[in-house]
Amino acid sequence: MQAPKKFLQRPRAAAPRRVRGVVLIEVMVAMLLFMLGVLGLVGLQGAMTRAQTDSKVRADAAFLASDVVGRMWSDLANMASYDGTGCASQARCKEWQTKVANDLPRGTGTVAVTATTGDVAITINWTMPNGDAHQYVTHTTVAKSGS
Repeated sequence: MQAPKKFLQRPRAAAPRRVRGVVLIEVMVAMLLFMLGVLGLVGLQGAMTRAQTDSKVRADAAFLASDVVGRMWSDLANMASYDGTGCASQARCKEWQTKVANDLPRGTGTVAVTATTGDVAITINWTMPNGDAHQYVTHTTVAKSGS
């Protein structure tokens, strides 16, 4: 007894398709996504560096403003001579302006003194290498006790 032919025959597998280069395309897409991520991180690092530099310069400006106030407190007799942009008559003020110019990028500092009240306005300007101009202004009172 023989079995019918249709039960004995094994179904033939379909001929394999010629698929070539799919893995290569997948790798290229993965590399593209990875490169975009790396470029994003590099851009973020650059922005963080700029922000850190700006922050440091602002802190330096605040320190320099405190420095001139300290100089004025230690030289109350000559406080009125700190007034103006030139400070030509006051060596300590001139020294401070030189320090501002050296410590800040294209930095300048001015002191405005109201001699009768002892009110002082300190303005420090600087320009970053990328051209951004900044200004730090502080007001305080420097006067003898009881004045």
